[in-house]
Amino acid sequence: MSLDGATTPGAGDGRPDPAGGSQSGHANGSINGAGQQNGVVAPPPTYLTHRLRLNPNSDHRPDNYEDLELDFSPMVFSSLERYLPPNLLLQPREVKVNYMREILVRYYPESERVRIQKHREYRQKIISNYQRLHRELYTMHAANFFNPSFLKAINENTEQGFRNIMSEPSPGVFTFEMLQPRFCEMLLAEVENFEKWVHETKFRIMRPNTMNKYGAVLDDFGMETMLDKLMEDFIRPISKIFFAEVGGSTLDAHHGFVLEYGMDRDVDLGFHVDDSEVTLNVCLGKQFSGGELFFRGVRCEKHVNTETQPEEIFDYSHVPGRAVLHRGRHRHGARATTSGNRINLLLWCRSSVFRELRKYQKDFSSWCTECQREKKERQRQSVAATKLELLRREGQAAT
Repeated sequence: MSLDGATTPGAGDGRPDPAGGSQSGHANGSINGAGQQNGVVAPPPTYLTHRLRLNPNSDHRPDNYEDLELDFSPMVFSSLERYLPPNLLLQPREVKVNYMREILVRYYPESERVRIQKHREYRQKIISNYQRLHRELYTMHAANFFNPSFLKAINENTEQGFRNIMSEPSPGVFTFEMLQPRFCEMLLAEVENFEKWVHETKFRIMRPNTMNKYGAVLDDFGMETMLDKLMEDFIRPISKIFFAEVGGSTLDAHHGFVLEYGMDRDVDLGFHVDDSEVTLNVCLGKQFSGGELFFRGVRCEKHVNTETQPEEIFDYSHVPGRAVLHRGRHRHGARATTSGNRINLLLWCRSSVFRELRKYQKDFSSWCTECQREKKERQRQSVAATKLELLRREGQAAT
């Protein structure tokens, strides 16, 4: 659904501002499903009237949109529905679809929707011609894919259960054993088989993002459904607890890929933020040295290029099968892989709800550490000014 490229600090994400101006709501009076307002046919709502609520209706059960032919993933519509204005929640499904679609197309003008359709055709051409090596990779087999301790924590689905298998070596960076060695071996072999097919057929493929020349998009050769399950059933429950302030509970789209590093591949990766709300990064292997991840603090777009504070500096050394989970806006990069080859699985998880609501907000102090510092400084200055004023008044009273 979203753009596939990583975002370097200071660069825009390429999405138009959906706010479109000041907030506007419906006029007083009830509006029925036919668009009548107090007996008068209401005009079709403009873009300015299409807004989501900041807080979802957690008791509402959204409709299923799987049977409809839509421009966007049915899961996106189900995710957005809880954030609709109250007067829309009980409207016919078609009314809700139209309302949500008007919101979604703000991110995707006609040119972007054409690009998406061409990408679907590109993807279908690959899937129709590529011969899979390990078919069991293309559907979710949790017991064969994941470490037993990870599955146990997922089944418990509690904060304490997740913390029992995780370490948090730096605020907002979580590491844990996730993938079984056999799964890593099969996925490495599958990617190698795909690259061989690309070379033999001279098929021109799209690389994972604008910063990497090597690697493959797993969604493009048939793993989209499996990775959807990975996000929905395994990453979203964790993100709901640890990354709720950046849409962790409403993740509804992903971009899944592998990256290859080595002296004859991409050597390193520059300082950047991801086009995601939550990023999963798992080393698959092979033998290598170097390639450490370096983290430098979480930032909103306004503060993406601000100075790193000493407490935000953290380096992480990859271990095959071990996952790193962090906010997409957590600034990071990869140091040079000095020998061997390192291959990593990445899943950028996105929330269309968070991206819509973010457009209406100016304060990101719930997750941007620079916003937090500025807010604390304003509070400190306010307290200091109040104390100064009290002292001045006491001095005046004394004289």
